[in-house]
Amino acid sequence: MTPKIIIAGAGIGGLTAALALLKQGFDVTVLEKASELKEVGAGVQLSANAVRPLYQLGLEQQLLGISSMPSGKRFRLWNTGQTWKLFDFGADSVRRYGYPYFTAYRADLHRVLVEAVRQEKPDAIHLNAAVVDVEKQGEEVVVRLGSSQALRADVLIGADGVHSVVRSKLIATDEPTFSGCVAWRGVIPSRDLPEHLREPLGVNWMGPGSHVVHYPLRHGELVNFVGILEKENWTDESWTAKGTVDECVADFKGWHPDVLTLAQSLITPFVWALMVREPMTNWVSGRVALLGDAAHATLPFMSQGAAMAIEDGYVLARCLKKYADDVELALQVYQSLRIDRTTKIVRGSANNLQRFHNPLLATPGAAESYVSTEWTSEKVSERYDWVFSYNVDEVVI
Repeated sequence: MTPKIIIAGAGIGGLTAALALLKQGFDVTVLEKASELKEVGAGVQLSANAVRPLYQLGLEQQLLGISSMPSGKRFRLWNTGQTWKLFDFGADSVRRYGYPYFTAYRADLHRVLVEAVRQEKPDAIHLNAAVVDVEKQGEEVVVRLGSSQALRADVLIGADGVHSVVRSKLIATDEPTFSGCVAWRGVIPSRDLPEHLREPLGVNWMGPGSHVVHYPLRHGELVNFVGILEKENWTDESWTAKGTVDECVADFKGWHPDVLTLAQSLITPFVWALMVREPMTNWVSGRVALLGDAAHATLPFMSQGAAMAIEDGYVLARCLKKYADDVELALQVYQSLRIDRTTKIVRGSANNLQRFHNPLLATPGAAESYVSTEWTSEKVSERYDWVFSYNVDEVVI
């Protein structure tokens, strides 16, 4: 018999897993606690390693329709605007890694995945379905919802984010610590910006104790803004907490006028605390496994959070397909294939915080020496080639 699978969480990772499993012929139900399917207004970066599985799932045309394709990434110094080339995207990404590097509005990517899942199984996604308890009973998993309804499945995948109920009930407790940083995030209509801030580039502004990232969305119709700074008086981890434009601008006082122009042009700025979680050494309990942020939440300093969840979902489906007659083995194989890579991403993201916020960036002379040493093409390749070149189809299951 084909195993019945429940996925808790209809985020990007959960939906990618659902789509991959449905295409492999599994019976999949996705439980989402929200009353409607939507994502907060924000961008997401999809490097070649994330685009590859999405293309394999048949979403190439959809991605081309919603995404921007930056030509490259640049560094700029926080106060002078001095610019350094980090690496090229565009045709260079296709040449080196086989797939493009996209930037997309998170809500657009989410919608594409929702539509693809529903095309495979119209009633796959259940809303207002908050998982409140999980119990293993023999060769089944019982999932209890807030409505007191109980569902049974052969496999449960916890794709329910950093505050995962599935994780807390069966696998591990959540032990986050405050990173000392908060993040501002929002989108800007590109028509409100001067031409040089609408270039098809990903830009990282680096400064002592802070950095800012911006890049195009929706074929340049929007610009995504992320500003991260060391700040001790905000500890709310929610992605939906709203701040004000004035507060955001004040946090970047003294920065280059381009950064202030971006901050002043935000539609609705969101602000949240960045929490640190030690990489987990186990994601699996019998017929239950974790995926995405529930398993390996990471600081956003390698732009790989969504990519890792997408990779997880695709590899998970391959494992369950091969070992459909032994789902516990399938989940153990899935974990063994994913845990070292995601742990390395978590560690690398934490290390990038120190690179982006280094005190040597305070003055132009010291900054130029620091960037010339720390961001050579050889070091950049060492940090990123292994990330971008990962092939979900070539992983030996």
